[in-house]
Amino acid sequence: MSDPIRLLLADDHPVVRAGLRAVLDAEPDFEVVAEAATAERAVALAATGGFDVVLMDLQFGAGMHGAEATAAITAAPDAPRVLVLTTYESDADILTAVEAGAGGYLLKDAPPEELAAAVRTAAAGRSALAPAVAHRLMDRMRTPAQALTKRELEVLQLVGEGLSNQQISKRLFLSQATVKSHLVHIYAKLGVDSRTSAVAAATARRLIRR
Repeated sequence: MSDPIRLLLADDHPVVRAGLRAVLDAEPDFEVVAEAATAERAVALAATGGFDVVLMDLQFGAGMHGAEATAAITAAPDAPRVLVLTTYESDADILTAVEAGAGGYLLKDAPPEELAAAVRTAAAGRSALAPAVAHRLMDRMRTPAQALTKRELEVLQLVGEGLSNQQISKRLFLSQATVKSHLVHIYAKLGVDSRTSAVAAATARRLIRR
């Protein structure tokens, strides 16, 4: 019998971790080795070795974001695969996670059999994407001229959070002129003419999270 797939669960909600453990422990080829309530703890545990797949939430409240933890984990030699498991399916979240090195992206409402299949796929070194996520990425590939870039999504996400151009420039280490240029491109791609309209359109299309 082959060795089990060793798992690390990273989520700040104990109830979610307990639910995941219950589902995953029911699979004969899985072993939940450890849990982490913070992204920082997940990075530290992953560095000790002994894991094949890390199931990573994106939002941990205060502290490190799940995408940052994913980047830190996957940058190490012989790193475990990271499967993002989240409630968020905006383009901004998906692109950030994939760019950080996530080997998969699944939504928390996925049925147990889909979760188990995604874990096995990730452990085998293949991409494991929820159907809805794969569809969104395909749409971006079909219409690249109309798709917002990752940087444009970052700018628009911060606009949606109420930040001014000056605050955005400081947060993203950009000049204010560059921020304004990004907004011009965003307006053109979305067919709008104001910050409010841009945020409303992007939210309706699930490009950013509100």
